Amino acid sequence: MAADANQIKSLVQGWAAGHSHAVLYDEESAALMDVASGKTTIVPWRELTAFEEKIHPETNEAYLVLLFENGSQIALVDPGGVAFAPSTVNSGLVQGLPPVVCLKDFFTLKGRVDHYLYDHPDEPPPRECLDMMIICIATLDGARAVGFDVGDLEGELEKSLNEIERRTG
Repeated sequence: MAADANQIKSLVQGWAAGHSHAVLYDEESAALMDVASGKTTIVPWRELTAFEEKIHPETNEAYLVLLFENGSQIALVDPGGVAFAPSTVNSGLVQGLPPVVCLKDFFTLKGRVDHYLYDHPDEPPPRECLDMMIICIATLDGARAVGFDVGDLEGELEKSLNEIERRTG
């Protein structure tokens, strides 16, 4: 590991304590909980290769980036929580896909999709609705890649996708 594990753990614990509305850290289980989603991921400390402390360009707040042997990264950001790269393994290339997402983004987009589907049941969903679904898929695939269990969210997304397919023929 590139840096002292205890030092990095201490930084993560301190960051989480100061941003407990976004991320919680349980030292005993090495689990990070993304507060917006209630989902947890285990930090594989033995696989950590480096970390970076950066300043968010919009909020001027410090955030942490943890880099792992397999090339994955997670960031602890406020606002947002636990952030990660989306994965296009199932969605393919996605226009407008940001390089970093969080589960809070998923909930925002899923809410917009559901608005089109369920608040306007007699109208065909616009193309934008399908684009948002594809970004949601890439977000959930990215979340799974960093250790989040998103099976329940995939099930909810599947229901919305089925409704889009039903209504667009």
